[in-house]
Amino acid sequence: MTKQQSTIEEKAYRDTWGKGIDSYLQMMYERLLLMRELLTEDGSIYVHIGPRIGCRIKVLLEDIFGMGSPSTEICWKRVTGHGDSQRWGVIHDLIIWHTKSDNFAWNPQYEPYSSEYLASKYRYQTINGRRYRLDNLTSPNPRPNMTYEWRGHKPPQFGWRYKYETMEKLYTEGRIELPKKEGGRPQFRRFLDEMPGVPVGTIWADISPVNSQAIEDTRYDTQKPETLLERIIKASSNEGNLVADFFCGSGTTLAVAEKLGRRWIGCDLGRFAIHTTRKRLLDIEGCKPFEILNLGKYERQYWQGVTFGEQGTHVTEQTLYEYLAFMLKLYGAQPVPGLTHLHGKKGKAMVHIGAVDAPVTIDEIDTAIAECVQCRQTELHVLGWEWEIGLYDLMIPEAKKRGVKLLLLQIPREVMERQAVDKGDIQFFELAYLEVNILTPRKLAATVTLKDFVIPNTELIPEEVRTKVKKWSDYIDYWAVDWDFQDDTFMQGWVTYRTRKDRTLALTSDPHTYEEPGRYRVFVKVVDIFGNDTSQVFDVEVQ
Repeated sequence: MTKQQSTIEEKAYRDTWGKGIDSYLQMMYERLLLMRELLTEDGSIYVHIGPRIGCRIKVLLEDIFGMGSPSTEICWKRVTGHGDSQRWGVIHDLIIWHTKSDNFAWNPQYEPYSSEYLASKYRYQTINGRRYRLDNLTSPNPRPNMTYEWRGHKPPQFGWRYKYETMEKLYTEGRIELPKKEGGRPQFRRFLDEMPGVPVGTIWADISPVNSQAIEDTRYDTQKPETLLERIIKASSNEGNLVADFFCGSGTTLAVAEKLGRRWIGCDLGRFAIHTTRKRLLDIEGCKPFEILNLGKYERQYWQGVTFGEQGTHVTEQTLYEYLAFMLKLYGAQPVPGLTHLHGKKGKAMVHIGAVDAPVTIDEIDTAIAECVQCRQTELHVLGWEWEIGLYDLMIPEAKKRGVKLLLLQIPREVMERQAVDKGDIQFFELAYLEVNILTPRKLAATVTLKDFVIPNTELIPEEVRTKVKKWSDYIDYWAVDWDFQDDTFMQGWVTYRTRKDRTLALTSDPHTYEEPGRYRVFVKVVDIFGNDTSQVFDVEVQ
């Protein structure tokens, strides 16, 4: 099964390229400006780009960082060749390097010597098998104080390279080889095992792309090889430094930074990218705890202000009215005046729209249901960006009990993408259903078992995916438990997920032992094969 681009990723790509090269360059310019502001004075930025667009990005970087800042253009040979015989085959990408100041972190990188070089230069071995080459001991410039006779050998014309004491020390260490013929000169032994290699330049032809059989392969289309990022991160940072990748994709930068003892920040628009990165990091032995943050609320607030507000981001009563009208139109509903909590009607169903900057709450839905009952309406559709935890299990049966069929629908992020709206690509999906059983098998212990997971609107799932799904658990790619949720950050206490090598998935957690009895909140998070999160919180009494 191959991963299809999500709608959001397709729209982001269209927004980027919708007006051709101009819209792409504008997008990059705005982001590069911000990246420069975030960069430390001794930091570096590396921009990996295709050769077709590389020259334009280079101009942007020179405008942002200045013509005088240290920079270079690296050519990475990423493939061996193409079958196109009608023109020169493009087999490389560009990596443009810029710094913020002359005082930048730098650790030279080296690549191994070629076999031809070793055969021609390192032709000698000690009796212990150490390979070495010979170099002269002559001073490159006249040095009268180095003109002395050493072990029966007269000094060279400009004198020896080292002082007498140093020469003796080097000889004792086996680093000077005496001539085998009369009249010859002592020579310095340069041992191969002490040489770092050839300094890496701007042509990188020694790093291959990720092979489909490689352990690191995540099946992510634009995945970069770890050796590429390892060279970059080692060259321009030190242990403990902070590395950021604002288009992190499959998470190669973050995985390598973690392995090299760097701190890191990663960002990406795609849910699948974030989920791929999460699993990749969890696979690293000894990976430090990390947090996944959804910054959507701030983006939505900004979008609401600039889209519907008269004063830019300032939100007024008119702004909220325009927002509700926009959402109802997208959903195919008609506005209904005179009601407080019911904003519109679609067919026989009343419609309530959640706010952009807050989750839909249990009280909010309860009030909307009450208004439905008052108006003798039997169906309610609630559209929300985010949802109060535990809402699904509580409100669906509660609404049914009061004679109202309740449908909870996720507002997709694509509504903020103008081109997606114009093309009619917006779809509202029902929330997934998750059934969980929590047991306390022994004193101070608890286990979690997944009993069911239902993705609504399965008819919209590609046929090639549906044919591979044999049971409900096949839709789950990852799930985790926070055993003592404090109503803030999800702290992963137990986790299981599928890997390329092992496609099995445990449906019951290992037992968790609490330090003392009491009432605890257990947070269960499930991520499906499309990268979507479904979460529920349960109150558990532990004896």
